Amino acid sequence: MLQHRRFAFTLNPDVYTHASIFAILLSLFLGLVRFLVIDRLDPIHCEALVTRGRWLGPGFKNWQPDGCMLHAYKPVDAGTCLRSRPIVFIGDSVTRKLFFQFANILDPSLPSAPPNDQAKHVDHVLRSQTGADLSFFWDPFLNSSHVDNVISGLPLSLAHRPALLVLGSGLWYLRYAGDSGGLSAWEAKMKILLDGIKHAPSRLADQIVILPVEDIVDSKLSPERAATMLGSDLDAMNSDLYHRIHPDASGYFSYFAPARPFIPVTLPTVFNKMLDPSQTVDGLHFSDAVVRAQANILYNSHCNDHLPKTFPLDKTCCRSYPRPSLLYFITLAAMVSWGPCTFLLNRRYGRRPTGDAFVAEEEIPPLVISGSLALIYLADRTGLWLKEQKSFNGWTFALVNFFCLAIGLSTVKQADKDLGFLNRDQTDEWKGWMQVAILIYHYYGASKISGIYNVIRVLVASYLFMTGFGHTTFYLKKADFSFSRVAQVVIRTNLYTLFLAYAMNTDYIGYYFSPLVTMWYFVVYATLWLGAQHNERIIFLLGKIGLSAALVTWFMSEPWLLDALFDVLEQFCGIRWSAREWAFRVNLDLWIVYVGMLAAILNIKFREHRLTDLAQWPHAVRIAVVGSGFVLLWFFTFELTQPDKFAYNTWHPYVSFLPVVAFVILRNASTILRSASSRAFAFIGRCSLETFIIQYHLWLAADTRGILIVIPWTRSRSLNLVITTAMFIFVSHHVSNATGEITSWLCGTGSGKKGLPTTTSDAGLQYVGTSSRHDRDGALAAQDNITELKDVEQRPIDPSTLRRQRWVDRLADGSSSSSQGLRLWYGDTEWKPGVGTKIAIGLGIMWALNMLWPYPPSPH
Repeated sequence: MLQHRRFAFTLNPDVYTHASIFAILLSLFLGLVRFLVIDRLDPIHCEALVTRGRWLGPGFKNWQPDGCMLHAYKPVDAGTCLRSRPIVFIGDSVTRKLFFQFANILDPSLPSAPPNDQAKHVDHVLRSQTGADLSFFWDPFLNSSHVDNVISGLPLSLAHRPALLVLGSGLWYLRYAGDSGGLSAWEAKMKILLDGIKHAPSRLADQIVILPVEDIVDSKLSPERAATMLGSDLDAMNSDLYHRIHPDASGYFSYFAPARPFIPVTLPTVFNKMLDPSQTVDGLHFSDAVVRAQANILYNSHCNDHLPKTFPLDKTCCRSYPRPSLLYFITLAAMVSWGPCTFLLNRRYGRRPTGDAFVAEEEIPPLVISGSLALIYLADRTGLWLKEQKSFNGWTFALVNFFCLAIGLSTVKQADKDLGFLNRDQTDEWKGWMQVAILIYHYYGASKISGIYNVIRVLVASYLFMTGFGHTTFYLKKADFSFSRVAQVVIRTNLYTLFLAYAMNTDYIGYYFSPLVTMWYFVVYATLWLGAQHNERIIFLLGKIGLSAALVTWFMSEPWLLDALFDVLEQFCGIRWSAREWAFRVNLDLWIVYVGMLAAILNIKFREHRLTDLAQWPHAVRIAVVGSGFVLLWFFTFELTQPDKFAYNTWHPYVSFLPVVAFVILRNASTILRSASSRAFAFIGRCSLETFIIQYHLWLAADTRGILIVIPWTRSRSLNLVITTAMFIFVSHHVSNATGEITSWLCGTGSGKKGLPTTTSDAGLQYVGTSSRHDRDGALAAQDNITELKDVEQRPIDPSTLRRQRWVDRLADGSSSSSQGLRLWYGDTEWKPGVGTKIAIGLGIMWALNMLWPYPPSPH
């Protein structure tokens, strides 16, 4: 008998609940204050985009405007926005460099710099593959005929009016002050130019951009330039330009938001904030990386709100959120109002919670689902909270991982007995720490780091290994291939994912984990169901598994088969999935589920033949442990030496099982290791499905492309991380419990006291609902003691039966009346639909929604 030990402090669970609720309320309050007061003049961050921001990380590649997300424009998006409209740049060498970078983003075949030195001080006309004409006119003093046309305000037809007009000047007025008239001449020119734009009889361009006078690096200027280009003059010029465009900049609201332009032009003062002395050689012209980021800001300012507003909504600078269509609004309203309506109808028809409780137990699941969907919608489909880009920092990434590891180790407990191979506590812990690692990986955008990405791929493979192991164990030991069992697994795995897909107007397959484990569950089920009466014959069983692996491999190696299947789904079910994306997800872990199935068979046979009692067993364990250690060392060496993650992906399907099996062997090498587990990681493991899908919108943002900022101080990312993590874990935990309860109701396994049956390595079967010992993500875990099995055929009496009977008695007495829908929810009607009927109704509703759903046109 093992001695029970804990390596942890204990804290009242209510503290976590109260802290999480406080975090949600505080975030809502701060979000409202920021949205209604601080950003009331700039709700979609158009001014913030061109006035405030900072560099994230090294390399000058990730510019972060305050409070919103930039979109990295590529030729397809840029071409969609500009189409064949003309683009005009007029100005000096700084403007010219910006012009070529702008053109190269639109069409990479266009040059990113003038072709030669002799062609610098001339005009340039480029034509993109999309048909857009891009013109640069060399005019450092802004006194050419092109500018005269702007100043005169000649009306231009829409066919010839530029989509974008960019003007830049100032440095040549200082450099050649004797010829140009210097600072005073520049100020006079800008006054005439701005007056002409202001009083023009028609719009001169869809958007007019006047560039600030570029800051210089004095120490790197040539002596001739340094003598005439003074920083004080540049500051005076930019101040004059800003106050001409924003004459109310000193008003009351300037404390809360940038002043609105009085003249219809955009002044990107942020361009000077993007400059760094390390990025210039001559002190005047800056690197391509910096100028390209400036060009990308022009694209975001001009195009973001004009591109199709489809999933993923990862452009939040100068872009309003799309208004829901009528059907979308009705669907969202129905899901969000489900919980409150249940609560109000209960009160309307006399149902009251027992004792001092304000909310009855059966009211909690719909309230949690509705409340969570409302909160998630506010977070990622409105401007209530900010969204910003991810930023990877190796030290921060490592520190957060070590901090979470310390919490996990501090809550390790030792069981009083040997819990057995891959027991429930162990697998919950395994799923938990893997999920924590995956969450941190997503939060810091570490996917570009090959050495980290490769390891995370193995963690995803580990989930699928547990899927194969758990389901195979159950079906070999219990042989329960009933429809009810299938319904419980599939509904529990997919219910909230489907809610999110409709509530957020996203793609179900985009939450790839739920559909992935569902697909593999059906593969395991079909493999073991065919000829199930002969599953005791090991040769027959292994032959089926081999045949299944061959068929799946063949199917996934023929792209036309998947394309044909998805075409049928789109034609007859209104389901629009990407066959290419799905093939990538499946092929990446094509055989790890079968490794899990084989491991389950080995475990069962080892116990049947009592191989662990043999005298040679300890020696075999030592060999396996040493071999597993070498395997892990080899794998880490192998994955770190791959040139990039794409090279590793070609190897992953063939090698991922090695570290997974090695870890399983080491984790179960002794009784102490098998029976010790971390309560903190196990807690996360029990809601790992919910954390995986809810992170898309409530912890991360913009459909995982950014992070959620719930406090107005966007640079306080550490504080924001603490608050959003508390919200995120709290919501995920309660959604997990609520989904289990609803699954129980749909499948007829009780009113929450029983739930999804989950399997164990010796076919242990437990009913779960609000219990914390149930599997949350379809990767059914293992548990060793078959003596803990409950009789599946026995149905314990639901404690709420008597309460429902009293309700029926009141109905019979005519003391109150109830709606048919509410009575159906509680089972108080003569018609009690079975699980098949409920599923058919649900599928029918989804089919109708899919066929009627107003899909926006493809942006490409």
